Amino acid sequence: MTLNERRLGDRILAALDLAVEQRHLDVAEHLARALEDALTRFGGPDAVDHRDLSEGMIQAFEKLDELRRAEHSLS
Repeated sequence: MTLNERRLGDRILAALDLAVEQRHLDVAEHLARALEDALTRFGGPDAVDHRDLSEGMIQAFEKLDELRRAEHSLS
């Protein structure tokens, strides 16, 4: 992905990838929620989203889960 992507979700995903890579769990958690909000923003409260998550999004959420497990096992 390039920074020329126009969709907000793409830019948040890039930031989420970076936060996970740098092991900033708190920031990554906020970005994951922001990405979810950006993806469900349109259509109103009763709308059903039929879009599939991209492979990049699936990988980002999987990496975030791995980071969560790693951080919680250190506690």
